[in-house]
Amino acid sequence: MDITRAEICTVACADTWRDAGEVLASPIGLIPGLGARLARLTTAPDLLLTDGEAVLLAEPTPLGAEADGTTEGWMPYRRVLDLVAGGQRRVMMGASQLDRYGNQNISRIGPWDRPKVQLIGVRGAPGNTVNHTTNYWVARHSKRIFVESVDLVSGVGHDRARRAGARFHDVRVVVTDLAVLDFTGPDGAMRLRSVHPGVAVEEVQERTGFPLVVDEVEQTRLPTEHELELIRDVLDPAKLRDQEVPA
Repeated sequence: MDITRAEICTVACADTWRDAGEVLASPIGLIPGLGARLARLTTAPDLLLTDGEAVLLAEPTPLGAEADGTTEGWMPYRRVLDLVAGGQRRVMMGASQLDRYGNQNISRIGPWDRPKVQLIGVRGAPGNTVNHTTNYWVARHSKRIFVESVDLVSGVGHDRARRAGARFHDVRVVVTDLAVLDFTGPDGAMRLRSVHPGVAVEEVQERTGFPLVVDEVEQTRLPTEHELELIRDVLDPAKLRDQEVPA
């Protein structure tokens, strides 16, 4: 059975919620959203999912479908902020820039006084990264995103968190269309954990703007038959996943 890169990325994202317990999942992006739904149906049955607004869902809905069926509760945005501050949330964010220690930029590209590009702003990234588990999804692994130094720190990386004494800082994993990376290198530096099937270690390094820590690199795990059935028949029958990571 042919397995697509999008499906491999989906299970890699789902694994970031494995055994998370009763926490609110906040996936930002199509593949992370699919991964969170998959985790809820497999390895994280207590995960809390929302309709993207204020309703907690009893069962994951397919990508692109309106939320329907039984709801578990109502969660206004003020309650989400309480969960953020209390560490009861696990988010997977995107990044316009990431450096070797996990400092993330989603605010601007270029110097402070004359930026080249205005992005969405720091949004909730500082609170996310200093209060609860944060992971990242990058759909196009490239040197434009993986940079030596970010132009502005939105999400806090391991070096800055260590200097600030941020004891609840917990940035763990980056999943990309090429690989899975973590921060278990010296002083919290980015390490290449696994490459997706068909991807070479050298290709990942060539598309990264700083030296990665490389020791024992595994192959990213493949979806199980059950996971493939859930992805293809239940959660994403329209194959929206292939729009973000082409087959």
